[in-house]
Amino acid sequence: MRKISALLAGATALSLSTAALATDHDPMMLQAKALQDDVAYDIVEGLTTEIGPRQAGTEQEAQARHWAVARLIAYGFDNVRSEPFMMPTWVRGAETAAVVAPYAQPLVVTALGNSASTGVEGITAEVAYFESLEAMKAVPDGSLAGKIAFVTHKMHRSQDGSGYSAFGPVRWVGPSIASQKGAVAYVIKSIGTDYHRNPHTGSTGFGEGVKPIPAGALSLPDADNLERMVKLAQGVGETVTMNLVLTPRNLGQQESGNVIAEVTGRDPSLPMILIACHLDSWDLATGAFDDAAGCGIITAAAKNIRDHGQPLRTIRLLWAGAEEVGIWGGKAYRDAHRDQKHAIAMESDFGADRVWRVEFTLPDSAKPVADRISASLLNLGIGRSGGKAGGGADIGPIISDSNLAIIDLQQDGSRYFDLHHTPDDTLDKIDPEQLRQNVAAWTTVLSIIANSDADFTMPVKP
Repeated sequence: MRKISALLAGATALSLSTAALATDHDPMMLQAKALQDDVAYDIVEGLTTEIGPRQAGTEQEAQARHWAVARLIAYGFDNVRSEPFMMPTWVRGAETAAVVAPYAQPLVVTALGNSASTGVEGITAEVAYFESLEAMKAVPDGSLAGKIAFVTHKMHRSQDGSGYSAFGPVRWVGPSIASQKGAVAYVIKSIGTDYHRNPHTGSTGFGEGVKPIPAGALSLPDADNLERMVKLAQGVGETVTMNLVLTPRNLGQQESGNVIAEVTGRDPSLPMILIACHLDSWDLATGAFDDAAGCGIITAAAKNIRDHGQPLRTIRLLWAGAEEVGIWGGKAYRDAHRDQKHAIAMESDFGADRVWRVEFTLPDSAKPVADRISASLLNLGIGRSGGKAGGGADIGPIISDSNLAIIDLQQDGSRYFDLHHTPDDTLDKIDPEQLRQNVAAWTTVLSIIANSDADFTMPVKP
């Protein structure tokens, strides 16, 4: 951990100024203090221990909202409240898979969100193997009638998590395509990078008019084993037969909700800063990385600003509900608050490991702000990227609706997809020192932007 004296010395080297930066909100002093933060870890520990899994629309998610409201009030935030909304709710049931022939053995599987049910007896059918989603797309409609489609992929770990966008469609749209091709069920190699027998769940969807079919994810080792079986069987002129049992249920419309809190600014005429995380998690684990950590990070940083003195602008915290199953909380926030003035939106939803780069989508008028932020983050080992900030899932709807400026503090995602949507997403995976570095980065940025009267209005899109 860097010494406070070194950080303050670094601050004197910053010559760039930001309009109306309050003299008592020295970002480097706050950064140094944040490197000793315990609030973020306390939030992650509390959510994962006192609540646990928080699937959207369930009683556990409702308990999490009550917990969040009480905790945010205790921290001294303003205008703390829950804003409920209704959303369709899916819950899993029994989950088993096994190769019946010619190499009989069990496989580890979990249902994808919105999967249809096989019924309690399951489905036993021939496996139709595809080495990619594109290969399955290429076969004629109806050609998979009576078969279980199986699609694999070659996702590898990366610092920026770019493999998820490349291979995620195997999960996101694969079941719908398999149904169009006539398949009675669909299984995938989990969209992840670990090699434990922990399958990765996550939402899927079916296009308009497409019949939902049972859809599941195999753990990576089991998917690789199934691929070997298929190729071995093909070599001797045989086919692989699988039995799949998935019995999820749709509960219809259930209540979810967003939790909102604020640090009230001195000048209510200035558009606010929106910072977000999501409160819900999948049901397989306690959701430490995804996304209790994000809620801990943004809340600890906002509390640091509040405790040091009233900032110029209001900072609003959004602990969004029902992100995992369709970004319902982000959409509800947009619908409820689109008429309010927002300046910048930020989100933390990529685990708890170190921030390694910062990206901006700001107007030219705010270039000095971006320059100051970039210089202030160097002490934390954070470099500036030439790419544009894109925001996160929960702030996406309000960004699109209101054309907001964005700042992204990009976290190291090298191990994120080892844990993402698995039973392994638990508190022991949180590194407290890396979590503190996140809090320090967020505190630094919030100190600068919440105390700036720069014009953050984005130019109108053509």
